[in-house]
Amino acid sequence: MQDFLAFINQVLWGAILLYLVPATGVWFTLRCSFIQFRYFLPAVKSLKITFRTKNKNITPFQSICTSMAARVGSGNLAGVVIALAGGGPGALFWMWFAALTGMATTFAECTLAQLYKTPNKNGGFRGGPAWYMAHGLGMRWMGVAFSLFLLVAFGLVFNTVQANAIAVAMSGSFSVAPIISGSVLAIVACLVFTRGLPGIARILQWLVPLMAILWIGVSLSVVFTHIEQVPGVIRRVIEYAFGWQQITSGALGYTLSQAIASGLQRAMFSNESGMGSTPNAAAAAEAIPAHPASQGIVQMAGVMFDTFGICTATAAIILLSGSNTEVIDRANSINLLQNALSTLSGAWGANFVAFITVLFAFTSVLANYSYAENNLSFLRLDTPRIVTSLRVIVSLTLLAGALSSIDLVWSLADIIMAFMAITNLTAILLLSPVVRDVTLDYHRQRKLGLTPTFDPDRFPDISGQLFPGVWKAKK
Repeated sequence: MQDFLAFINQVLWGAILLYLVPATGVWFTLRCSFIQFRYFLPAVKSLKITFRTKNKNITPFQSICTSMAARVGSGNLAGVVIALAGGGPGALFWMWFAALTGMATTFAECTLAQLYKTPNKNGGFRGGPAWYMAHGLGMRWMGVAFSLFLLVAFGLVFNTVQANAIAVAMSGSFSVAPIISGSVLAIVACLVFTRGLPGIARILQWLVPLMAILWIGVSLSVVFTHIEQVPGVIRRVIEYAFGWQQITSGALGYTLSQAIASGLQRAMFSNESGMGSTPNAAAAAEAIPAHPASQGIVQMAGVMFDTFGICTATAAIILLSGSNTEVIDRANSINLLQNALSTLSGAWGANFVAFITVLFAFTSVLANYSYAENNLSFLRLDTPRIVTSLRVIVSLTLLAGALSSIDLVWSLADIIMAFMAITNLTAILLLSPVVRDVTLDYHRQRKLGLTPTFDPDRFPDISGQLFPGVWKAKK
């Protein structure tokens, strides 16, 4: 089974997504006039003033915290270790590349999610890739397929990965049996699930910034205390990124394709650009200013912070410690990170990694569930009985994840992620003319010194596809 899954992964990632992911990012970078470089600072500034809304929508800040929670899970810890094991230090460079181009992809998918959002029964909004596939492309079947992929990925498989990371960390540092940590996680998560997306978003707006500051702060302290090693680490990252270590050392080492594929694969699992998950949070947010592109711009900041901040912090600890990632077992990736931080900073490092792993994975579980529940509504299955069943099933999955084989789980996660990404990237590429027109409208109003406001009457080709009244222009 493991060999078969590895073959499927090689086909999906080595033959399709290795080219499709960066090509899509470059395409939207050009199509949207280098949007990630032009509007990064406005994205950051917009978060400072949007902690509350006057309606039942979640705020842009809560939206980005929710999407960050889904991104900042074990993929930023164990996933980075696995990337370095699969592609060497050079994988980090390609994670950076994937983030820069992925910001444009995230802008496109989140702008479309805002554009095609619809009201929910609680007075807020809902939306995501399934909605723009159904309404923008007129392909409801495609939206149904994507929703099913997402339900399996975020409701089951990805949460299993997070639960396993918690179990490994707690067992390694505090000798807590996996059955105990898995049971506690399942019970606490199930209680929080009952709060729905708005309640989950309010919790995440406090937890996500706290855990990010803690992890990056510890990493920076490690870097400063080992500053003399930093130039050598940077040189290794660049050499391995382009396969130069083979030329300079004469050794086989890691190939260029290994570095690129591993970096792109783990980057997508971490920052989720193009996967189609983040748009579920983006669609539920109030657009400030009232233009679909504004939420796309906000979500770009999450990609940058996730990869250049948190993932780079993890990689710095591994590379500075001199850990041998070539022989790492996926099941022991968290343990290797614990050992690396302990080597650099003392015995407390292992316990701190366990603590931060619990925070990262738990918040990711909450965000993953909210995405899964959102797509039940698209499938018209959001009845109280089915929603309750989903909560119970996800909770049981968390318990199973704490006791499962991590190699099999990671392989399944990679395959499901590939299916989601291929479906979503196809959709946003087909809708790229819409993204271009909406982006140009935003640019035009900004150049005139106006606060961008979306008027659907200016877009007769797409106004009929939008839910009536959602983007009613103010007269």
